[in-house]
Amino acid sequence: MQRGRAPRERGDAGRPPRRRELLAGMGATAGLLLLGCRGEPVDLRAQAAIAAGGSRGYAGPAVELAFWTGFTGGDRPPMERLIARFNREHANIAVRMSVTRWGDFYQKIPAAVDSGHGPDVAVMHADQLATAAVHRTILPLDEVTEALGLGAGDFSETLWSAGVFRGRRYGVPLDVHPLGLYVNRAVLAGAGLDDAALPRSRRDYLAALEHLKRRGIQGSWVSPVLFTGGLMFQSLLWQAGGQLFSEDGARAMFHAEAGVEALSFMVELIRRGYSPRDVGQDADSIAFMNDRNAFLWNGVWMINTFKAVPGLRWGVLPVPVIGAQRAVWGNAHHLVLPRQPGAGAGHRRLQAAVVFLAWLSEHSLDWAAAGMVPARREARESAAFRRMTEQAIIAEQLPAVRFPPAIAGADAVRASTLDLAVNDAVLLRAAPREALSRAAREADALLAGNLKKFGRVL
Repeated sequence: MQRGRAPRERGDAGRPPRRRELLAGMGATAGLLLLGCRGEPVDLRAQAAIAAGGSRGYAGPAVELAFWTGFTGGDRPPMERLIARFNREHANIAVRMSVTRWGDFYQKIPAAVDSGHGPDVAVMHADQLATAAVHRTILPLDEVTEALGLGAGDFSETLWSAGVFRGRRYGVPLDVHPLGLYVNRAVLAGAGLDDAALPRSRRDYLAALEHLKRRGIQGSWVSPVLFTGGLMFQSLLWQAGGQLFSEDGARAMFHAEAGVEALSFMVELIRRGYSPRDVGQDADSIAFMNDRNAFLWNGVWMINTFKAVPGLRWGVLPVPVIGAQRAVWGNAHHLVLPRQPGAGAGHRRLQAAVVFLAWLSEHSLDWAAAGMVPARREARESAAFRRMTEQAIIAEQLPAVRFPPAIAGADAVRASTLDLAVNDAVLLRAAPREALSRAAREADALLAGNLKKFGRVL
């Protein structure tokens, strides 16, 4: 994925982050928000048209492509293997991957592109495309995808539409990484629960947690931070029929009744004793790996981590339907083409970059080794992917996956308002309605500034 990460060490429960630390941590995406549009005289559509020529292949002089990603964890080796294979198959194109932590990546890439030292190809999360687009950091890809013959049918309507901002495409999906509900089978068995007790609904979930509580087990640790408490909140918000922001990006919507209902559910898990108070960063996952937590809301990226824990008996399910409808938070890695500084070799690299982009998209199944759900439909429907049992289970949720909205700067607004409200409520420092209302007022002011800077989304 992923801006989330595997826990640091088994047995290290950490501590709750302070508000100041959360504000500092949001700087990763806020850096993009503060840059402002520079309005360079580069014709983005002209570059996109040149790039589209790569759909016919590349037969020019040898070129080297810079490929930037944030794959610093267990997702790095699978991508390195794919790049090595591509380089073997393409004598005149050499791809060199540069890896930076996602927070640093999103701060670095706009300035690098502006200075003419950006990459030829990059990976971005779906929720970053709008901000990168308004900064002219990345090229529109409509002509490229049309030339490649790619469309929603090759992926899914949900995945395909997540790459669009203001009616233009900016990303080609490589994967999707939703949340799932991980279950610790040893904890459940110790409490006398079998597969019949695995929760699919609110009623099932609360019944299982009450049973576990009577056995002295706090079965659903609620995290106060974005990974994964914030993602749990967003899932519950959408299940309750709510939205993060208005469609035009002008107002916060997360404080409406659906948001209060979602956050109140999380707080109630704590007040009923189903979760400890003051759960530290990664403590929910660490407790799960130490057979102290029965249910864990976390992303598909945890599959490889749990497989590597000796003796851990676990499984995964779609997240339970707590609200009125199925919905689950998800994000996706997208392949993007950053703006290039000039002609000549730059034009050749644009075409070669499309060859690499198309090849990587076609090898979506191989990328699933990183613990992701492949974006390409043919990969998800293959027998090979169905044998990846846990990923295939999480992939069942694809029709219910909800992506963060395509609003420029929204990620930074959310990080500095909503994430802090969830933190305050889950740590029992503020009531859900109070925390969300305060955050919404702050978000509205930031959104108003964004609208002046970036213009309306619709």
